[in-house]
Amino acid sequence: MDNQQIAALLKEQLDLVEVHVTSEGSHFKIIAVSDKFESMSRVKKQQFIYGPLKEQIADGSMHAISIKTFSEKQWQRERMFNVPQ
Repeated sequence: MDNQQIAALLKEQLDLVEVHVTSEGSHFKIIAVSDKFESMSRVKKQQFIYGPLKEQIADGSMHAISIKTFSEKQWQRERMFNVPQ
């Protein structure tokens, strides 16, 4: 799966407002935006994102994953610092 396919998968299955995925080899950085994150612990946020990616993680195509999550309000403040180039 390429970055766009991963972003589409996460956006569709998790009903996210916005998703950005960048990668180098099997190392991925994911930025996810949804108000669902407001009430979740850090661990729950990670588990929420990992869920749809379990096949890619299991087969080794995704080895290291860095996840940043934001509510829509947080994202309005943080987007200029976090949008992947």
